[in-house]
Amino acid sequence: MDSRKFEEEEDRSIRLQVSELHKLEEARGSNDTVFDLRSSIEKGDSGETADAASVSSATAFRRKSTIPAPEKKLTLFALQLAILEKTATGIGTLGFIWATVVLLGGFAITLDGSDFWFITIILLIEGARIFSRSHELEWQHQATWTIAGVGISSFRALRSTSASLLRCLRIRSRETTTTVARDSETAATWKSSSDVVPLLPYARWFFISSNVSRLLYWLQLLSATACVALSSYKLVRHNYGDVHKGDTDKRNRQSALSIFYSLALAEALLFLAEKAYWEWRVSVCNLLEDVTRECEFGVTGLVSIKRFFYDSYSKCVNGSIFDGLKMDIVSFGMELLGSNSSDEQLIGVRILRQFAVNERYSEETLEKIGINFPVVERLVEMLNWKDLQEEEIRRSAAEILSKLAGKKQNSLRVAGISGAMESISSLLESTRSSGEAPDEIGEKKVFHDHDLHYDFCRFNNLGLLILKKLAKDHDNCGKLGNTRGLLPKIIDFTHVDQVLLWDENADVARSQVLTLKRSLQLVKMLASTTGNTGKCLRREISEIVFTVSNVRDVLRHGARYPKLQKLGIGILTNLALDTEARERIGGTGGVLKELFNIFFKRHGDDGSQGCVRIAAGEAIAMLVLESKVNCFHALRLGVMGRLVEALEVPLIRVNAARVLRNMCLYSGDECFHDLKFVRAAAPTVLKSITSEDNKLQEVMVGLAAQVFRFMSPEDSSYVFMDSGIKRRELAYSLVSILRKHDKPAIKVPRIRRFAIELAVWMMEDDVENNVVLFRKLGLEKELEKVLETTAELENFDVFSGTVGVSRHSRTVHSLAELALKILENN
Repeated sequence: MDSRKFEEEEDRSIRLQVSELHKLEEARGSNDTVFDLRSSIEKGDSGETADAASVSSATAFRRKSTIPAPEKKLTLFALQLAILEKTATGIGTLGFIWATVVLLGGFAITLDGSDFWFITIILLIEGARIFSRSHELEWQHQATWTIAGVGISSFRALRSTSASLLRCLRIRSRETTTTVARDSETAATWKSSSDVVPLLPYARWFFISSNVSRLLYWLQLLSATACVALSSYKLVRHNYGDVHKGDTDKRNRQSALSIFYSLALAEALLFLAEKAYWEWRVSVCNLLEDVTRECEFGVTGLVSIKRFFYDSYSKCVNGSIFDGLKMDIVSFGMELLGSNSSDEQLIGVRILRQFAVNERYSEETLEKIGINFPVVERLVEMLNWKDLQEEEIRRSAAEILSKLAGKKQNSLRVAGISGAMESISSLLESTRSSGEAPDEIGEKKVFHDHDLHYDFCRFNNLGLLILKKLAKDHDNCGKLGNTRGLLPKIIDFTHVDQVLLWDENADVARSQVLTLKRSLQLVKMLASTTGNTGKCLRREISEIVFTVSNVRDVLRHGARYPKLQKLGIGILTNLALDTEARERIGGTGGVLKELFNIFFKRHGDDGSQGCVRIAAGEAIAMLVLESKVNCFHALRLGVMGRLVEALEVPLIRVNAARVLRNMCLYSGDECFHDLKFVRAAAPTVLKSITSEDNKLQEVMVGLAAQVFRFMSPEDSSYVFMDSGIKRRELAYSLVSILRKHDKPAIKVPRIRRFAIELAVWMMEDDVENNVVLFRKLGLEKELEKVLETTAELENFDVFSGTVGVSRHSRTVHSLAELALKILENN
């Protein structure tokens, strides 16, 4: 599989123009790390910022108001048909009243024999047509259900009409009925009345809904055609019988009959016109197929569109003709979702899923679903349906929720449903059995979808996607951590086989790599949570025995997937905020070695590989922070020389300086001999202090204060000579730093601390010359400003959001007082 294609497969719910991305990048500045305060512009999981989301949301809002709803073609068509239908029905009602009241009531005795029978036949025909019409839509609804074999619901509908006949036959067939009932106890409910099968041997074909609907359809056409023929014949022949002079009872008979036949003809012609218009729009113009194509429903979507159209037409016919216009297909889908019929549930969830994933309609669809709490609750409930026949319903519900959770307000509603986290967790198929004994862990199971005929991998991906989107909210992260058994499930998905990441032809494993990616993303988000919630989550994640080793395997075997490596490194970096987790990571074999291998990798500095090297350096700096054991592990790898060389590499020199400073500071006196190589970095460090880059200047000043601890005054003099930088230049740079940063800086919060530390070393190293030098440069005045502007921001090495972690043993205030005391006493 081409790894480049996989890495480009991201969740693209938000798209921006290039110019907007440049603006947001300028506002965001450099990438935030644990060594900096969290940027004010919060980033989403896929890299979009909050501003980007608002821009996209506004664009989508403008777009959705200009896109016409595709179902409006159907509701308008239903309105047109309903107008014809109700007009025909009105004329037919008038004709029926005219025939019964005027003709049969007033002229019944005087009517000619042919007219009497013509009127009677027309009334019977129209009655049959009206009866057929009233039941046709009901059977058309049944025809939209995907019932295998015999039409079960249709059978139930007709079964009630033969109830009286069956009651008479039950006495004779009691023995047979008892036997059949005993054999069919475990079958479906409708089979319990199988005693009707001998009576209707061809019922299986006849009771199929589509056949019944077709039969009623042709019955109506024949009735209307017969009515046209009979009425036209009478109107053309005009033979209503003779009226003799003075026969007052028959005086208006001819006019009354002409009116009746005209009404009957008009009704039948309107009905036939309606049917012709129906056939022309549906069969010739392919209206239903066009709407299905416009909605992008695919092959199975035609059933959903037919059902919506029949419902809209029924409302127009049975109620006000404008009732159908009020319908929209999303509300229709939500209504079907609450049905007790699995077929209707399937139609409803298909509709909602397609509109939720369609870029043109997703914004409005998700808004409607989100504000309808019973629908959201129903979707969450469907996640627990594990029956094989309900697989599509469950999968579609998961896809809808994955889109719904992308909006913060909707994610809060989803997470607020009782048992929602447990339902989402049910999508993640448990892959590890419980151990048989307290001193062992259950083995991991491997499910093969082709054997079980169930798409476990697809559901795993959807479950992880939903959880990932929910985890963007801080409160939801706490709920995820409190859900029983969820964290171990997620960690299990971070395990990957070596073959999967190395095999270039592993196209069949694409979904497994996607599962790995989403699980790593989710764990990273949970580990980066701030506050007390974050502390608990980091502790719980690190206590799972497979966490660190799974990440190590990704680092070791994932060279073809640098983005996966970066996610794994990010997990280690965030977990290292916890002191105990830091020791666990360093004590896991091969973790530091793999991080150093990635950090020192010489090719692929551009693009994603360069970002991975930077992230690896940050993780190493975190692991050796305040950890004597991890510093010792790093020194055993013999990396000091390469770290000094890395100070010359622009891409990684910042993190190389961080690693060297922490190792010098926290390794302990017993490692003094191993750290002597750091003295070779002094010339490079001195040259970098005069850099204009604030971040590079900060870390180099901090490293210089530690490097010079390993030198005697004579060695330091040689270093200044070799670097070509005089002590006066260095002192001037330090004072300039304090003058420039007259208050704590968010981007370089430790630069004033490091500058004062280096100034103190210089004054203690050469009291006679350097104290006088600093007095002339105005250091005393700058230190007094520092005393007035110190903040807690400057007393920490790393940050979790806006909370400081790893507090310095000495505050900036005390350092400034120490420097002032040296200046005053000498």
